[in-house]
Amino acid sequence: MGVVILAAGNPSRGDDALGPLLLAELAALAPDGVTLVEDFQFQIEHALDLVGQDIALFIDAAASGAAPFCFAEIRPARSRAPSSHALSPDAVLQVYAETLGVPPPAFVLAVRGASFALGAPLSSVAQAHLEAARPLLAACLAHPDVDAWRRLVHPRPSAAD
Repeated sequence: MGVVILAAGNPSRGDDALGPLLLAELAALAPDGVTLVEDFQFQIEHALDLVGQDIALFIDAAASGAAPFCFAEIRPARSRAPSSHALSPDAVLQVYAETLGVPPPAFVLAVRGASFALGAPLSSVAQAHLEAARPLLAACLAHPDVDAWRRLVHPRPSAAD
């Protein structure tokens, strides 16, 4: 099964390094068929990285939201950004949908950070959240299947959602 994992983040901006750090760890663990892509931010060109893949995972640091992380399935959606310079993962899927057809099933792992200052090291909070995300990533690599990943969604949506 073809899996692409795209991670965004700037290692020079404190907890924004979470995506690249997790991707570096995955490089040592990823089996054949897993493509790893790292960039400072998601761009329209990343839609091309999804071509021929069966499942996609976007990893990024989050300044807000669930802690230690949120793992959710995403769908194509138009970007609310005023430019094409940086896109959300769902906007990358929208670019794919508008230019190439139906995108592969996709998920996002948003690991909660605490400090994003230029030149800052990874915070102890982000380090703990990174450690909490490792078992989820191991489970994703062990079972690269959409249904298996859907069972890993975290936090689980409530009945009201």
